[in-house]
Parts: sequence; structure tokens; C-alpha cells
Amino acid sequence: MAQTYHYGRYSWWRDVDIDKLAKELSEDYEVTSFKTPGESQYEISIYMNTRREILVKSDTVGVFISRFKALLFQKETKPFTKKDLKLRKKILEVYRRDRPSPFPWLFSDESPYTVAEEQ
Repeated sequence: MAQTYHYGRYSWWRDVDIDKLAKELSEDYEVTSFKTPGESQYEISIYMNTRREILVKSDTVGVFISRFKALLFQKETKPFTKKDLKLRKKILEVYRRDRPSPFPWLFSDESPYTVAEEQ
């Protein structure tokens, strides 16, 4: 049985404006924002502003995007459509790194995938 597609991508030194990216992607894809706990004056956390995630869905591929990370995935192994490839390309342009830090460990390998034939 083929492995389902998944691939993590990262942004190291800059935050991604996920609201702007979501607005741009909403023209061609289904975009869902998750409700997360709001900030509180009593909370002490260095990760307080990194909780927000947005789900972007294409034909067979989905992407969870956050300020520093994007996770491309498929629930079922299916060939990528043109729309899926366009979304993958955009995510790889925005999140340019294949590991979570500049240190030489924790690489993220891309799962193999196939492309649907045009009709």
C-alpha cells in the first residue's frame, strides 16, 4: 500500500503573514481558519502569537499553515491535479526551508507523489 503524502516546510527568520496568504489562496482554494484561545494579559508564553493555524484545501491536497510552518498532506493517496501542484508550488515558495532550524538535523523528506494525466 502506498504511503499518503505529507511534507513539512518552514520559515526560519521571518514570520509569514498567514492572513495575507489565506486571502490570496482563498481565490482558488477552500480556506478555513481555526478558532484558537485568545491572548490574555495573564498569560506568560513565548508561543502565544504562534497558535493560529489555517487549513487550505485543494482537490486532493490540504495544507495547515501557521506563521513558521506549513504541512502539506493527503488523507488518501491520489494523483495530484494541476490545482494541487499549483498550491504545492506556492507553499514551497513561501516556506522555503525543509527543516525547522538552520542546524543540520531534523530534515523533512517529501513523500513521493504522482500527477494525474490531463484529459
